[in-house]
Amino acid sequence: MDSEVQVLESSFVSPSEPTPTEGLWLSPLDLVLANRGHTPTIYFYSSNGVAAADFFDVARLKEAMAKALVAFYPLAGRLGVDSDGRIEISCNGEGALFVVARAAHLTIGDVKDLKPSPELRRQFVPRIEPSSVLLAVQVTFFKCGGVALGTALHHVAIDASSAFHFFQTWSAYSRDDDRAAVELPCHDRTLLRARSPPTVHPDALTMFYPVKVITDPLGPLAGEVFTISRDQVASLKRLCGGASTFCAVSALVWQCVCIARRLPPDSEARIAIPANIRRRVKPPLPDRYFGNAVVRLGVTGAAGDIVSEELGSVAGRIRRAIGRMDDGDVVRAAIDYYEMVAGKDDDRARRSTPGTLPETELQITSWLGMPMYDADFGWGKPLVMSRAESTRGGSVHLMSDGPAGGVRVLVCIEAPSIKELERLLYAKI
Repeated sequence: MDSEVQVLESSFVSPSEPTPTEGLWLSPLDLVLANRGHTPTIYFYSSNGVAAADFFDVARLKEAMAKALVAFYPLAGRLGVDSDGRIEISCNGEGALFVVARAAHLTIGDVKDLKPSPELRRQFVPRIEPSSVLLAVQVTFFKCGGVALGTALHHVAIDASSAFHFFQTWSAYSRDDDRAAVELPCHDRTLLRARSPPTVHPDALTMFYPVKVITDPLGPLAGEVFTISRDQVASLKRLCGGASTFCAVSALVWQCVCIARRLPPDSEARIAIPANIRRRVKPPLPDRYFGNAVVRLGVTGAAGDIVSEELGSVAGRIRRAIGRMDDGDVVRAAIDYYEMVAGKDDDRARRSTPGTLPETELQITSWLGMPMYDADFGWGKPLVMSRAESTRGGSVHLMSDGPAGGVRVLVCIEAPSIKELERLLYAKI
């Protein structure tokens, strides 16, 4: 694909109205993700017989984005640092990067089923310069008339819930113009300010996933996408005693990865799982809080136990860990913990670290229940939505399989383990 995609234009889209000019303070939950860089995603759309001149009209998309950026003005800013050396968002209205490209010899059928990869990202997600840009999109037109919408949002600015809120708003303005029903975001990140001084009880430290130093992989990594059908998910949940989809699928993946990796039985296996604290913090955050509001919990166990236990028991471990976050004091301890470990070096926000986690660990990120397919810009919902790249060893993403109703499991682990993982996953369901 390297020679197939040609950039036609590149520009910046600024808010259509004046917006606040300020330094936006970032919470500890933002700062701890400062070195994660931009999250690359991709949407594929079919033209469905719409005239080529009208389908994904660039001027209409830009006008809608300019309107959306009035409410979501931090995304039109740049990363910076305050007088204390703490990373912040400089809300200056410089704009989001908007790239238009053409794949004259490709159709959606050629690429929509490709798994996340560096090649997919390189061709359909914009190259971001400078790295302080927070939002970038690329609209790529295929010869069949379809479109790929590649997006990149800096993780220090927002989590998945906030990202999808922005795409819902942008697409609503494109689809409905000024009739769009828009839910305004809340930008007050001091709602997640740590206590002074930060206070973390020693028992609480065992719950939170530690900030790890990501290392270079010792060998090749492999990425794969496994699809679990709606019926298979239902069967898996029954097998796990009625556990949630997230707990059941995460338990299955954790157990199978431990077996595929051939971990020593006495080694400590760990998964990091996300807990959205918007409703768990006391008082609860506003419904449309805009920023990072996810705490990563650590669930551990001897690898031999995770491998030998009934799947429902493994799911129970995960469910109990998440349940502990219903305690408001524990949530506040998590915020304090991240304040203590988050760096204040500006370079952290400009240095992405793909690398790999230790072989005993997995990080399972869930987009289940997210409005992934709500981005209808006026020409229909996307055929497929996915991450464009997933290259950190030990990472797993759980995503909806769209109208089919199943779950897609995006996995990146050591190459020698990937085929055995595939066999185990489908053997157990």
